[in-house]
Amino acid sequence: MNAVTPTTPDYAAIKGKQNAAWASGDYAKVGTTLQIVGENLAESMDLAPGARVLDVAAGNGNATLAFARRWCAVTSTDYVASLLERGRLRAEAEALDVTFQVADAEQLPFDDGAYDGVVSTFGVMFAPDQKKAAGELRRVCASGGRIGLANWTPDSLVGQLFRTIGRYVPPPAGLNSPAQWGDRQWLDAHFAEQGDIVESVTRQFIFRYQSPSHFIDVFRTFYGPVHKAFLALDDDGKKDLEADIRELIAAHDTATDGSMRVPSDYLEVVITRS
Repeated sequence: MNAVTPTTPDYAAIKGKQNAAWASGDYAKVGTTLQIVGENLAESMDLAPGARVLDVAAGNGNATLAFARRWCAVTSTDYVASLLERGRLRAEAEALDVTFQVADAEQLPFDDGAYDGVVSTFGVMFAPDQKKAAGELRRVCASGGRIGLANWTPDSLVGQLFRTIGRYVPPPAGLNSPAQWGDRQWLDAHFAEQGDIVESVTRQFIFRYQSPSHFIDVFRTFYGPVHKAFLALDDDGKKDLEADIRELIAAHDTATDGSMRVPSDYLEVVITRS
């Protein structure tokens, strides 16, 4: 039998396409609905005022704002400059002192152990080189510091949405699912086996929209990966993808008044760095 050579993804090319996807639409329209996740994570991490906090793949700043509201010294980073600008405007509106810097989660431009807390809510999980990104979170976190994460689980609405999209627009060969970050075994392999203490709890975020059609319209217009998927399809493909998303929503929708209410699991993780 011939040996099968594993495919090594072209991470640079993938990141270029991801950057374009997340910069398309207007992720902040979706991101602001997730603010409660950052607040819950800040409470769970329980960092002291004045703690040095790095928000990785911060998007429009949900975790950034939550920790800044608790008087932490926050540096907010993302590789999409337009998203950081939205976070900056939000911080400015609340008169919060936050540093904003464009940075790649896989190559953080900070010293080893520079931060007491390193956090990411639905952000770093989308880095294509997952092992490298996990290593960077550990590297910049001080010994005894905490790494806080909120990651969609494989069976969450978002996890299933990405699988649905993948049937129409397949991901690059060799690329692992971002939802691995919502799997405790994967986290243990990348953190606990390095000597870190990993604590996690499954929480639910409720996707609340005016209707399933409203959800599809918002995500198709503003959520980069969904926006790009629809653009890549012909008219028949667009109709089929929309029908599959409607079916996915219907399988989990608990609303009875025509609106949409879909509970979606995510894993909240607090890691104490060895």
